[in-house]
Amino acid sequence: MSVSLTENAARQIKKQLEKRGKGVGLKLGVKKSGCSGYAYVLDYADHLEDDDAVFEDFGVKVVVKEGDLGLVSGIELDYRREGINEAFQFNNPNVKGTCGCGESFSVT
Repeated sequence: MSVSLTENAARQIKKQLEKRGKGVGLKLGVKKSGCSGYAYVLDYADHLEDDDAVFEDFGVKVVVKEGDLGLVSGIELDYRREGINEAFQFNNPNVKGTCGCGESFSVT
């Protein structure tokens, strides 16, 4: 089981953590949401819990609760700029479908 970052994503996370002034990394999770089933949740990880799995790329840690690993294992988190829009992109090999609005995904 793994979670990886592209260099662009790692650079953006580092920048956000430095601007914030604290945090051990990025917390990646999922929640039930939308018409397809799940949505990604990003937050700052200020400390590590016993049930956290930690992955590191380019000197940046990504923290995932063990209960969410089945839904995000193998995911690559990227950060892209397209025109005036910029956002994190989730390249998840487990996704079997997404909703039309792009807010949620399914894995079954």
